[in-house]
Amino acid sequence: MPRGSQRTALTVLGTVGAVGAAAAVWGIGIERYLFTVREHDLAVLPPGSPSVSVLHLSDAHMAPWQHRKQDWIAGLERLAPDLIVNTGDNMGHPDGLRGLRAAFDAFRGVPGVFVHGSNDHAAPSPRNPLKYFSGPSKVVREEDPLDTTALDSYLGDELGWLDLNNAVGSLEVAGLRIDTFGVSDAHRGWDRLEVLPDLLAAQRSTGSAAITLGVSHAPYRRVLDAFTGFGADVILAGHTHGGQVRIPGSRSALVANCDIPLDQARGLSSWTHQGRTVPLNVSAGLGHSIYAPVRFGCRPEASLITLRAGRR
Repeated sequence: MPRGSQRTALTVLGTVGAVGAAAAVWGIGIERYLFTVREHDLAVLPPGSPSVSVLHLSDAHMAPWQHRKQDWIAGLERLAPDLIVNTGDNMGHPDGLRGLRAAFDAFRGVPGVFVHGSNDHAAPSPRNPLKYFSGPSKVVREEDPLDTTALDSYLGDELGWLDLNNAVGSLEVAGLRIDTFGVSDAHRGWDRLEVLPDLLAAQRSTGSAAITLGVSHAPYRRVLDAFTGFGADVILAGHTHGGQVRIPGSRSALVANCDIPLDQARGLSSWTHQGRTVPLNVSAGLGHSIYAPVRFGCRPEASLITLRAGRR
């Protein structure tokens, strides 16, 4: 190779290496701490209803040493939400509940609901991130179990949030009845969609609600289709991390770790099934696996969704 071509090749390689190193520094050392609140307005309540603010939290993947994340989540109390929707994967370490207490204790007394992700049952394990491009991740045969009972006791008994894992529930928020239903982690096949119709029928026999929320950890198409058919007025989910690493400026994620369309793996969109269309919010989540401590082009987030009255 001529000397000029060698110099050009070395320059290109050096530039690529420098860009890669800078991206790694940004994604590992900076962006994963740039927590943000994404705000959305939905005119979905009956005319004349008061507004309801919903704080959607997901995928904290909490480890006890993650104090910046804990402090930021606790600081969301300033938003004065009327309702918390937690779409799972709260735990990221066997001692993660200690960190969750530091983060969530600020919301004592605020009505809420929750569902499980797989990392509410089993601790994360090292994975090859390139395998996500071949499809949703597979189950690890030997997993380190987490204390799910202690987590549920904290979320349900201490914070007073409703457990929607393959269940339904009703709350009174801002003087309105809000019906909710949900499933456990569809990524693991723990969703039991078949039990919901009877539960929903019994729930609706007790009266009508101002709005019905469908809650899932993983936004698989089968779940979104079923929730739309079951009468959800808004669907909330997490799991995707928004792709976690995205090309800056791109509307689509590179991966979603489920079968949702990649351009719907983060943020507010809509889902249509059998002629019915409902708003869908997929949170990019607050954290990451301790074995993949990076965010690039996809800041960690919470969603503040204001439900407003529709037009007469």
